[in-house]
Amino acid sequence: MSEESRTGEKALFFTLGAFIGATVALLLAPRSGEETRKFIVSKARESADYVGTRSRNVVDRTTGYVDKGKELLQQQRDQLAAALEAGRAAYRDEKEKTKT
Repeated sequence: MSEESRTGEKALFFTLGAFIGATVALLLAPRSGEETRKFIVSKARESADYVGTRSRNVVDRTTGYVDKGKELLQQQRDQLAAALEAGRAAYRDEKEKTKT
């Protein structure tokens, strides 16, 4: 069995265990149904806000890395173009020297 399938199985068992644990916790909760629903809604909103904030941070960081990569690529292109032009100029100079 590959490592990926073992990791997938572990994730499945963890998720299943978390679901069963949450179900048991809700059934044995000392709160009323309405309080429990309000609590769940509150936690769901907090989780959604957290995920939204984290995803925006990831997008911002990724955009920054992409921009830096583009800048580096442009610098490399400029350096390569300058080197090619210098090589062409040197070739032309040497060609002119041999003609005379």
